[in-house]
Amino acid sequence: MTLPLSLFPQISKLRHQLCHTSLLLPPVLLPLLSLLNAPNLVKRFIHLCTRGLLLLSCVSGILLSGCQSGQTGRYTQSQDSAPNYVAKLPETLDAVPRFEAYRTFNNRPYKVLGKHYTPISSGKGYEKVGYASWYGQKFHGHLTSNGETYNMFAMSAAHKTLPLPSFVRVTNLENNKQAIVRVNDRGPFHDDRIIDLSYAAAVKLGYHSKGTAKVKLEVIHIDENNNVTIGSNPTVSYDEYLGIDVPDKIATSKIAPSQMAHSEVVEDTAQRNEQSIAPQNESPINAGGMFIQVAALSNAEKAKSISNVLSALYQLPAHLPVSNNIYKLQLGPIEDEQMIEDVLSQLKQNGYPHAYAIKQPQ
Repeated sequence: MTLPLSLFPQISKLRHQLCHTSLLLPPVLLPLLSLLNAPNLVKRFIHLCTRGLLLLSCVSGILLSGCQSGQTGRYTQSQDSAPNYVAKLPETLDAVPRFEAYRTFNNRPYKVLGKHYTPISSGKGYEKVGYASWYGQKFHGHLTSNGETYNMFAMSAAHKTLPLPSFVRVTNLENNKQAIVRVNDRGPFHDDRIIDLSYAAAVKLGYHSKGTAKVKLEVIHIDENNNVTIGSNPTVSYDEYLGIDVPDKIATSKIAPSQMAHSEVVEDTAQRNEQSIAPQNESPINAGGMFIQVAALSNAEKAKSISNVLSALYQLPAHLPVSNNIYKLQLGPIEDEQMIEDVLSQLKQNGYPHAYAIKQPQ
C-alpha cells in the first residue's frame, strides 16, 4: 500500500501539534508519537489495520450466513401446507396392492424425539382405528424413510411401525370414503395420530380442507403366492380378491363339468376373437374419450362381479355391452393419455394381459 504524497504535510502538521501537547497525554500513548517520525512504519500500520478490517468483515458475513442457513434446515418451509398452486384436483387413482418384499434396512428399531419405535415384522391381520393427518408441500420432493421421493400427488402414506412398504385400505369413518395407499415413510410422530396420508389421499377421503379425520386402517397383505388378507378378514386368492372366482365357487355345485368346460371354451374363444379384431377398434391413445377393453366373458354374474371390483379398484366407470351372449368388460371414458397408459400397465401386470384401448364402447 502506498500513501499519497499529499498526506505527508498533514502528518507533519499533526506531529507538530502532538509534540506541543505531549505533556498532556497519558504515558501509554507517548510511544505512538514516534510513529509520526517514521512514514514507513505509518504505512505498515495502516496496511495491517486495513487487512484486519477486511478479515473481520468476511468472518462476520460467514457467521451471519451460517445463522440464516441454520434456521431453514432440511426443508424450505417451516410449516407444512397444501400445494402452492393446483390447476385441478389431483388424480386419486388408488395404489394397486401387490407383493413387495419388506426392506429390512428401514424396518429396524429407531428413535425420534426421545421416543423408541419398533416396526412390526408383518402387516398381515393389522387393523386400527384412530385419527389420520396429511402432509404436503413442505415435504414434497424430499426423501422418504424408504429411500423414495415423496410426491404429495401420489397415493402414499407414513406410519410409525408398519413394515415398509405396506398397502393399506383407509376408510374415513366420517363419510365412508375409502382410499388404498402405499406406506413408504415413517410418521406421524404425534400420540393422537395413527397415519399421515399424502395430500392426494386426503383429497380422496374428503378431509384435505382440515387437519385430521377419524379413520379405520386395514392392511392389504399379499404374500409371495398372491394370497390376499385384508385386515382381520379370511385369506383369499388374488383372483377372489378381484372377484373373479367368487361366482364360480358359488355355482360350482350346480353346474355340470361339461357345462363348465363349455363355458371356459366360449370365454377363451371370445377372448381370441377380441384379440383378432382389436387392431380395427384401436385408436390413438391421445384421442379424447377413450375406453379400455379388459376382457370378454360369457358368464354374466362373473362379468358383473369383475366389473364392480375393477371399477372400484381403478376409480373408473365400468360398462358391459353384450354381443352374441358375450359380455365385454370396458372401463372409461378416460381423457388423460398418461392415465390410460398407467391403467393399461397395471391391468396387464394384474392378470389382464390382453387389455387394450378403444375409441368408444363396442
